[in-house]
Order: sequence, then C-alpha cells, then structure tokens
Amino acid sequence: MQPCKTLLDALRAGAHDQSLAALYALDGAQSSLDRARDRACRVVQTLMDTFAPSGGAALFSGPGRTEIGGNHTDHQHGRVLCGSVDMDMLACAAPNGSDLIRIQSEGYPALEIGLEDLSVREEEKNTSAALVRGVAAKVKELGYTLSGFDACVTSTVLSGSGLSSSAAYETLVGNIFNHFCCEDKLDPIAIAKIGQYAENVYFGKPCGLMDQMGSSVGGAVFIDFNDPANPIVERVDYDFSQSGHALCIVDTASSHGDLTDDYADITKEMGAVAAHFGKKVLREVPLADFQAAIPALRTAYGDRAVLRSMHFYGDDRRVVQEADALKHGNFEAFLNLVNSSGRSSSLLLQNTWSIHDPRQQAIPLALTAGEYILDGMGAIRVHGGGFAGTIQAFVPEEYLAMFKNGMEKLFGPGKCHILHIRPQGGCVVAE
Repeated sequence: MQPCKTLLDALRAGAHDQSLAALYALDGAQSSLDRARDRACRVVQTLMDTFAPSGGAALFSGPGRTEIGGNHTDHQHGRVLCGSVDMDMLACAAPNGSDLIRIQSEGYPALEIGLEDLSVREEEKNTSAALVRGVAAKVKELGYTLSGFDACVTSTVLSGSGLSSSAAYETLVGNIFNHFCCEDKLDPIAIAKIGQYAENVYFGKPCGLMDQMGSSVGGAVFIDFNDPANPIVERVDYDFSQSGHALCIVDTASSHGDLTDDYADITKEMGAVAAHFGKKVLREVPLADFQAAIPALRTAYGDRAVLRSMHFYGDDRRVVQEADALKHGNFEAFLNLVNSSGRSSSLLLQNTWSIHDPRQQAIPLALTAGEYILDGMGAIRVHGGGFAGTIQAFVPEEYLAMFKNGMEKLFGPGKCHILHIRPQGGCVVAE
C-alpha cells in the first residue's frame, strides 16, 4: 500500500482515473469523473487530517443497491433481481497497529471498537458500532487474525431511499477487513453473508440476504433463496448504459416511520397461507395446491392474504423472466415485466400506502404522475419495502428531463435521482 500522501498525489495526477470512472462516471461525462476524483481526494485528506497514519492506506467502496425485480419475495425464499448502483460509501483506511477500529463517518460521531471483546452488546443494537463489531466477530470466527485500522467514510447513499445504506456499510467494512486481515481471500458472497450476520445478530434486524448480495457482488444479480443458507447467485450480464433508458429513484419525502406493522403483516399473512399447507414459506407450496385451496384460504385468512400470496407467485416467476430478457438483450420485454411487477405490488401486494394513515399516499401519487409523464413508455414501480419512501422508473432518455422536472415539481428539488447500475460491487478502489 502507498502512504496517504503518495495515494493523494496519485489521485490528483489522474493515476486512478480508470478505476474511478468504472464506478462513478458511468454516464461517460468528464464532470462525473472530476467529481469522483475530488471526492476521493477529500476522503484521503480527511484520513490524513484526522488520524495522521504513518503507514500505507487504501480506498474502499461499498455501493448501495436497487431492487430490480422480486418485491417482497426473498422472505418467502423466492427469487430476486437486484443491482449495485453508483451511489456508495467511500472510505480511506489504514492499519493502525493496535487492537482498535476507529471510524469517522462524515456527519456522525466518531466510532471506536476494541477487538478484544466482540460479544453482542444490547446497548449497541441499531447502531453502526453493532455492524462493525458483528463483521469483526464473524471474520474472527472464520479463522482470521484481526488487527486494528483507522478509516474515514463519506456517503452518497440516500437515507430512506431503499438503496440500503446498512448493506453498503457492511460491505465497506467487510472489504476493509478482507484486505487488511484476510489477504483478500473472502469472495463477495462470503462478505455479503458476513454483513447479514452482523445485521441479524448484532444490529438486531432479521433481514434477508438480498441487500448484502446486491451491494457486495456488483452489477445485476439474480438470487434464488430456495436454500437461504446457500443461495444461488448469478450475475446477469447486461449493459444498462446501452438501453436508451435512465434509472431513476424518486424520493417521495414520505417517512418509513411507524410502518413496522405494515411490513410485518405481509410476512405474517403469507406465512399463514404457507402454514395452511404445513409449510413455513410459500416457496415450499406448489402453485397448483395454492390455487386449488383459494376458496378455503379466503375463508380462513381473508382476501388480502390470498392476494398477497398471488403476488408472491407472480413476482417470483417474473424475476426469472426479467433475468432471461436481460440476458438475451430484450429490454422491451424487461420493461413490460417491470410494469407488471409494479401493478402486482399495487393491486395484490398492496404496499403502496398504509391503511393506518390513509392521508399519506405519496407512492400512488408518484406512480400516477410518473405514468402520465411517461405516457406508456419506459417502466415504473414501487421501490423496496413500500408503503412510503421511493419509486423506481426506467425512463427513456428523451423523456428524462420532463420526468425529472415533473417529479421534482411534485416532491421538491433534488428528489429525482438518476442512478446507474455499476458493474462492480464492494471493492478496493485504489491503494
């Protein structure tokens, strides 16, 4: 590794422009590369100013992820299609020769974790400290010798955007440990599983593995969770930059707060239908058996549970079709499937607004306004868990300015974000 000053000089001289362009200048614009270079230089300088490392340093990236297909299918051991995006958490880190992890994230209090005690701490639940401690504990459990490091972190992953800032952070920290303590022997799938372990056991959130896989593996990723402990992970090679469409995430400025019951009801209702057949998840119930039992299921669990289960079977199938369309370069078919998924989420899954707060229906409003602007072109759907938050749209380039203006007139300046599916997941950017 290069000393910080050497790394900073190399960045300023453009020596790492190729690596930066591959992550942050996917639109091919010189201005995007310039911003990426300036950002990288700033985080290196921040590490120098904050910790004054004496040894070598490296740049690391943990990208956000977008769900492309499979809305609420993963918790039923279904299939999903997701992708890493060019919004990320970027860190400059350096070994410090101690048994301390010290992290300064831009805009947050400094974090310090001692490696001598990596047990779960209740007071750290739902904090970044829990994620760092959990990643460290799992890496140690895998047989690697841990050593301390200092890191400064800056992030462009939007809070509450459905881009999964927690998975980006876990991927970032996992890659730092991998480089400094594991000789880069951990592959992206292993790093994703380490992140999930940290979030489940230490952070206290019983999440699936989709977020971490989408961040760690990179590109568009098809994941089959039929065996959650050993998911089938397949990269889907498709160059979205050649599709003639822009990927937009629209922040409707609606809060995810107080939606726990809404999210839990989806899992509970699908689980109740699966339990009717003596199974834990819908993936274990054959579609024909479910269809034959619909009259009895309506009586026992209500129509909404049946409709939500119908959504699972439809969206689980659509994920396979979406991946196949991309593999064969049939973007028009892909767009039709994305639109079908959006309609299914609205009508069957019913996760675009909360019955507990019917005055707040920002997602349906965004979808309706977006469909009007697109006028039958492109594709649009709810993004992530739903009920509030964001929508996703694939917008033809000739409609992009009109779509962005329309969405930001409705929800405010800066609320429509133009993203790119980046080909690389968590990584060492430069050293």
